[in-house]
Amino acid sequence: MKKLITAAALGTASLALAACGSSDDASSDLEIDTVEMPADEALEPVTEEPVEDENANVDDVAGPAAVTPETANEAADAAADVAAEAAAAAEAADAAANIDIEE
Repeated sequence: MKKLITAAALGTASLALAACGSSDDASSDLEIDTVEMPADEALEPVTEEPVEDENANVDDVAGPAAVTPETANEAADAAADVAAEAAAAAEAADAAANIDIEE
């Protein structure tokens, strides 16, 4: 019984000392309003007028590249490779799902 009372008294004393201590941590010196300052700046009204970009010309935009039989065949081969990989992955998933694990 004496050991329990002694342990409780030591625990209470250590918590009391910890509550009265000071913090030299840099995080305790932070000001909360510094976090909110950028948000306040974003909500201020815009006073500048928009400026036209002289170099932005929509007519100069290039269209898609022409499709040649060679590029069409390359795309078809790539699609076939992807489909074969997907089928192999599906077969592997089915095989893994059908494995009986005995305990």
